Amino acid sequence: MKVKQVKLYDSNPAILGALRGSDIEVTVMVPNQLLVSISTNQAIADEWVRSQVLPFYPKTKIRYVLVGNEILSIPDRNIQLSLVPSMYRIQKSLAKFGLLRKVRVTTSLAMDVLQASYPPSNGTFRADISTQIIKPMLQFLKYTKSFLFLDVYPYFAWASNPVDIKLDYALLSSANNIRVKDPGTGLTYTNLLDQMIDAVYFAMKRMGYPHVGIFIAETGWPNGGDIGQTGGANINNAAIYNRNVIKRFTAIPAIGTPALPGVVIPALVFALYNENLKPGLGSERHFGVLYPNGSSIYGLDFSGKTRPGGDTRGPLPARKVWCVVRNGGSTANRKALGEAVTYACGQGNGTCDPIKPRGVCYRPDSFILQASYAFSAYWAQFKKLGGSCYFNGLAKQTTMDPSKLIIEYNVTLILFFLLM
Repeated sequence: MKVKQVKLYDSNPAILGALRGSDIEVTVMVPNQLLVSISTNQAIADEWVRSQVLPFYPKTKIRYVLVGNEILSIPDRNIQLSLVPSMYRIQKSLAKFGLLRKVRVTTSLAMDVLQASYPPSNGTFRADISTQIIKPMLQFLKYTKSFLFLDVYPYFAWASNPVDIKLDYALLSSANNIRVKDPGTGLTYTNLLDQMIDAVYFAMKRMGYPHVGIFIAETGWPNGGDIGQTGGANINNAAIYNRNVIKRFTAIPAIGTPALPGVVIPALVFALYNENLKPGLGSERHFGVLYPNGSSIYGLDFSGKTRPGGDTRGPLPARKVWCVVRNGGSTANRKALGEAVTYACGQGNGTCDPIKPRGVCYRPDSFILQASYAFSAYWAQFKKLGGSCYFNGLAKQTTMDPSKLIIEYNVTLILFFLLM
C-alpha cells in the first residue's frame, strides 16, 4: 500500500516489533489514564519511555510520542490540566535517554477545541482551555519545533448539516464547482477539509503562534454503518474521500491550504481496519480501509501516484456500491421486508418498474432478489437527496451487483430442473 507513516494508539510491542527494520515512521501514544500520574511524577514518565520506547528505538523508526488522545475533549478538568505538564515530563525523559534529537513530543486534538470555526478567519479556541492549556501547549510546540496533531473529519461536519454543506464539498470533489469565500480574508475555499484546517490555523494565529506546524493525525470517511437519513457513509464515498486526501497531501509541489499555500501538511488516514467493538454510531465502526483478513475494501495507494498495474493516469476509480437485503432475509422479517419494499417502490419515478409483472427483472420465485433490486433502485435514485441504505436494519451495502445474483440464481434453477 506504500504506507510511509503509521500512528498507534498505544505502544504495542508486537506491532512495534513487526515494524522493526522497515522504513515506516511510527507515532506512539501515552495512554490517557497515565497523564495525571505522569504530570506530577518524573519517575513514571521515565519508566514509560524506558519500557515503551527504548526497547524498539532506533530499529523501529519512532518519530513522535503523542501524550494522550483528544484530552481536551474529555470533560474532566484534572486530566485536561495534566496535559501540558505531562508533555514536558515526557520531553525530559526523552532527553535523559538520548532520544530528543529524533523523537518529538506532541498531543492530538479534536475539532471541538474550537469555540468558533466559521468563517475560518474567525477560528477561536474555547474560552475554558485557551489561556490555561492551549497557550502553554503551543509555546511548548514552538520551542520544541513539533507539530500540533489534529483529528479532522469533514464527514461528521457534513452529516450534522447535509442541507447547507454539499456532499461534494465535504468529499474534496467540488473543484471549482463550489466556492466558499471567507469575508474576513477574501480567501476562497473549494473543500471543507481546507476550511477546517484553516480555522485551527487562525485560532493559533489569534493566540500568537501562527508558525506551529499542523499534522493531520486522523481523517477519513466511513464505508458503512448507521447512516441514518444522510446516506453518505458508504464504500463509494469512502474511496472518493480518501483517494482525494492522499492525492492532495502527496502532491509535489505541496498544495497547502488557502491560508497556508504551499505548506507541507503531513496527514494520516484513519483507519487500517474497521473496529467492530467501538461504541457509538455504526459509522464509528466502519472507517477501515482493509477487511480483517487483510484484503482491501477499496483500492488505496498511499503514494497517490499509481493505480492497479502501475497505471499512473490519476486516482483509482471508486467501486460501484449496491444496496441489498441484509443476510439474505429470513421468514421472520418477511412482513417488515414487504413494508420496506412498498416504501422503496412508492417514491415514484418508476423506481420499481423493472420488477413489476412482465418487467425485465420480474422474478416472482425470489422475493429476496426483488427486494434487493428495490432497495438498490431506491438508493441509487435518492441517496443524494437524503435517502439511505438502511431500511430499519434490513439492508446493507455491497460491491456485488445484485443483477448478477439474479443471473446466478436462474442458472442454478435451470440446472436443478435439468437434473430433475
